[in-house]
This record gives sequence, structure tokens and C-alpha cells, in this order.
Amino acid sequence: MKTTPIFSENSKLYELIATYPKLLPLLSRFGIQLGFGDHSIAEVCRLNHVSTRLFMQVCRLHFDHDTPARLTNPDSNDLDSLLTYLNASHRAYLDEHFPHIEMHLSRIISSAGAKYGNMLDHFYNEYKHEMVKHFKYEEEVVFPYITALRQGEESDYKIDQFRHNHSNIEDALEDMTNILIKYLPGDILPSERICIATDIMELSDDLTAHSRIEELILIPFVESLENSRP
Repeated sequence: MKTTPIFSENSKLYELIATYPKLLPLLSRFGIQLGFGDHSIAEVCRLNHVSTRLFMQVCRLHFDHDTPARLTNPDSNDLDSLLTYLNASHRAYLDEHFPHIEMHLSRIISSAGAKYGNMLDHFYNEYKHEMVKHFKYEEEVVFPYITALRQGEESDYKIDQFRHNHSNIEDALEDMTNILIKYLPGDILPSERICIATDIMELSDDLTAHSRIEELILIPFVESLENSRP
């Protein structure tokens, strides 16, 4: 079980990242560039127009998926930071993680023979298809709806529809990992399989946090906007 980092807004951001390096990729998703010196978390967030408490809550969720994630009385800055983070996360998954996995997986598939190669190819394509569909729905339906809602526009859509359609897209990742670790013959690119299986498990963990951020922060926030409409 992961230990949730103990830190405050006055903690130095570099010390947090140095202690928990897996948080490093989150910085760019918030639009935070490197070179922030010894500034505190609050100072770096303020300089980058990022909600400090939203940033801290997202960091915690990447270590402990049981962390209560609801924000009390969220404001416009919280939502702006959240949407920036979610959109940038989509780009990271699609433009960085996918190509990296595909590059290594193609070599393993070509060496695995028809039986395991076809299974790996099937599970990966199923996973990618679902991911692309999931993110496209959010970017073309959910996020524009939130923008329209904030501008006072009327809509028949409700964020509860997103909650009910918020499907689990991680099962195919687990299937791929099982094949790579448990079933593929041991002499087929063992070092490369270890590297890519580790990357897939880290991606799965990232996606779990991503889903909880949407379920426990985004959806309740949008519901509060809906309920506040006259």
C-alpha cells in the first residue's frame, strides 16, 4: 500500500519532487515548467496561475487512491486548473505513452509467435480504441458542456450522464501485463518485457488516479454548478 506524501503548501516543490519523483510528469500537465528554484508549492502555483489546493490534491491522489478528493467550496481557479490538467493528461497519454508502448510492444509481438502475438495485439488495440473514444467524448462533449454551463447557457445534457458512462478502461492493460509476465515464454525479449510491463503498470496506476480525479473532483464540482443555476 502506498504512503500518501505529507506536505503542505509551504513545502518546497523541489523537495517534494525529489522525494516522490513519480510526481514529476504532473508538473507539465499543470503548465508548470522546470527551473522553479527553491520556491514553495504555493509560490510555484501562484506564479503559474494554478490552484494550489487542486495541485496538492491531485498529487495526493497519485499516491493514495483512497484519499478523500472532494474540494470544499471549489472556485473558478480550481476548475480552470483541473481542466488544464485533464486536457494535458489526455495529450500525454495519446502522444507520449501510446507511442512508447507501441514501439516496444511491436518488437515483442513480432517475436512472440501467432498465439501470444495475436493476443497482445488484440488487447492493445482494444485498449487504445477505448482510450481514444473515452478521451474524445470528454473533449467533445463533457468539457464543452462545462464551458457552456459556466457561461450560463442552457443544455439538456447533465454531468450525471458522464458519471454513468465513466467506464473502466484499464482491464485490457491488465490482460496485456498478464501475458507479458505470466504466459509468454521466458526467452522472448525478457529485458524489454520487464521494461514495458513496468511502464504499463505505471500507466494503469496513472489512469486510476485520473478516473478518481474526474469522479471525486470534476463531477461533484459540475453538479454544484448545475444546482446553482436559477
